[in-house]
Amino acid sequence: MTVVKQEPGPEYAGDRGDPSGADDGYVPSRRRLDRERYRRDRALRATAVAALSTLVTAVVLYLVVVNAPGWPRTKETFFSAEYAREALPKVLEGLWLNVRLLLVCGVAVLVLGMLIAVARTLRGPVFFPLRALAAAYTDFFRGLPLIINLMIVVLGVPALRLQGVTVDPVLLGGTALTLTYSAYVAEVFRAGIESVHPSQRAAARSLGLTNRQALRHVVLPQAVRRQVPPLLNDLVSLQKDTGLVSIGGAIDAVRAADIIVGRSLNYTPYIVAGLVFVALTIPMTRFTDWVTARMDRQRAQGGTT
Repeated sequence: MTVVKQEPGPEYAGDRGDPSGADDGYVPSRRRLDRERYRRDRALRATAVAALSTLVTAVVLYLVVVNAPGWPRTKETFFSAEYAREALPKVLEGLWLNVRLLLVCGVAVLVLGMLIAVARTLRGPVFFPLRALAAAYTDFFRGLPLIINLMIVVLGVPALRLQGVTVDPVLLGGTALTLTYSAYVAEVFRAGIESVHPSQRAAARSLGLTNRQALRHVVLPQAVRRQVPPLLNDLVSLQKDTGLVSIGGAIDAVRAADIIVGRSLNYTPYIVAGLVFVALTIPMTRFTDWVTARMDRQRAQGGTT
């Protein structure tokens, strides 16, 4: 059988260009120009359809809300421009406390969660008590509602009148948040550690590394990279739940709004506080989506995740 080798035609050469890279007068083929034009038209059509459908949905929702029988009273009670202007500076002042809680508790949650996850994955019968304590910790605080945990810590600890123990509601509220969220984050870290194939640890041991060195230099770096998106999601949830520390009397954004509501009996400050939290959460959410998409692209290209 005779095999005839076909030479690439002029059109194929136009698609590839000059392999030497020295052809400054490169002219794309007609097929390539048509393909790029089709992609641009398709992207424009998709954008136009998305914008039109969004506009129609927004108009329909607006008409449904403003035509509701109780809309005038609801507008006066929840969307008063006068009370919004009064509440915004105080809510922003209280928001600084929420931001500080997020930063401090976020670091504490990551460190404590990692320690608990490592304790739960230790091997050998000698570590059984440590594994049992770590499992009991995660089971208890994942099952206990956060609001009850906050009440126990913020209201119960000062009632004990222990010497040297703080009664600051901010510190106690941050402690309760750390206890609850570290249990969730520990399970995220544990899932990442167990997702690393055992051959990775075995290969590290065959190179002469100890168990601790294999965990530190081989297992944990891979586990943390794989769990970045769920960890960021937990931090987004933590950012919102920092508003719960107000039940102990700490004046954060929610408590600042609550004070104005208690005096005016108008709920607009709550709307202002909610919008401020949403504005603070959206950048973190978009960053989480970006990290997730980037890791998906790296995984699709065969990169390390």
